[in-house]
Amino acid sequence: MHVPDGFINAPVSVATGVVAAGAVAVSLRGARRELGERTAPLAGLMAAFIFAVQMLNFPVGAGTSGHLLGGALAAILVGPYTGVLCVTVVLLMQGILFADGGLTALGVNITDMGVVTTVVAYGVFRLLMRVLPRRRSTVTVASFVAALVSVPAAALAFTFLYWIGGTTDIPIGDVFKAMVTVHVFIGIGEAVITAATVGAVIAVRPDLVHGARGFAAPLKLRVDGKLVDAAPAAATRGTKTIGVATRSTRGLLAAGLLAALVLAGFVSYYASSSPDGLEKVATDQGIDRHVKEHASADSPLADYGVKDVDDARLSGGLAGVIGVGATVVVGGTVFWVIRRRRDEGGDTTAGHADTPLSEKV
Repeated sequence: MHVPDGFINAPVSVATGVVAAGAVAVSLRGARRELGERTAPLAGLMAAFIFAVQMLNFPVGAGTSGHLLGGALAAILVGPYTGVLCVTVVLLMQGILFADGGLTALGVNITDMGVVTTVVAYGVFRLLMRVLPRRRSTVTVASFVAALVSVPAAALAFTFLYWIGGTTDIPIGDVFKAMVTVHVFIGIGEAVITAATVGAVIAVRPDLVHGARGFAAPLKLRVDGKLVDAAPAAATRGTKTIGVATRSTRGLLAAGLLAALVLAGFVSYYASSSPDGLEKVATDQGIDRHVKEHASADSPLADYGVKDVDDARLSGGLAGVIGVGATVVVGGTVFWVIRRRRDEGGDTTAGHADTPLSEKV
C-alpha cells in the first residue's frame, strides 16, 4: 500500500507530513516507557523482519497480490509507540534506498501504514484481551483479529485522503469499494502472518511479547520434590540483575535475524509478481494518471534489485539482504538511543517490558 508521488496533492501531503512528524515525536517519547535492555534490540529486529516480510507478496486473486503492513505485529510484540517507529524506519529505508513509496508522500505512508494500522490494531487487540478468556491462546486470537481489521482500516484512511486530496477526478465511491474489497482479502494474509509470528514468539518467550504481559505462567522451580513458583522479583548483584528477567535474548535475536535474511534473500524470489492492492486499484480506477517518477529512481537498489547485477535471483537476494542489514542498523541505533536517553533521564517508570510475567494462565 505504498503511495507513490503524484497520487495525493501537495497540501494534503504536507498536512499528513505534519501529522506523521507529530506521531513520530509522540512515539519517541512513548517508546521510552516500552523499551528496556532486552526489548530495544528486539525492536530493531522487528523493523528488519517487517522489511523482509513486506518483500513477500502473496496472491489474493484477480491478478492482485498483498503484503504485510506490519503495524499490528509490531504493536503487539514491542508496543504501540515502538511499533509506529518500527514501521517508520521501514518506510524510510524503502523510500530512500529502494524507491518504494514516494518521498513527497512519506507523510501519507507513515500516517496510513504506520499510525493508522498500529493505533487501530492495538486498540482492537486490547479490547479483545479485556473481554476474551484470560488464556495464552487469547493473545494469538486477538492478534489475528487486530491484524485483520487494521488493513481495511488503512484502506479506508487512504480513501479518505484521496477524497480530500486526490489528483484525479474519480468517483470516491468506486475508490472506496475497490480499496476495501481487495484489502479485506489482504487483511486475511496479514492476520495469518501476524498470528503465526506472535504465536511462535509467545510459545518460547512470552516475557518478550508486549501485549502478553500478565498472561504467561510463572517460572516453576522444583523444591523438595514439589513445583513452586519462582520469586517474581529478581535479585540484584552489582550492576547486573539476576533472575528470570535476565534470560538471554541472543538466541531469539539470532533466529529472528536469520529468518529475516532468508526471507528477504531467498524466499522473496518466489513472491507474487502481481501488483499489490493499491497498484491494482490505481490502474483499474485511473488513480495513477499523475504519478511521478520517484526521486530515488536512480538508486543502485531501486525496485529491490542491485544495479548492474544481471541475474534476477542474485540481484533481488542481494538487495533484500542489504535492506535487512540497513534496517537492523538504523532501527537498532534509533532504539538504542531512545533507551539510553531514558536511562540517562532516570525514568524509573520505564523498563516494565523487562519485568517477568507472573500471572498464571
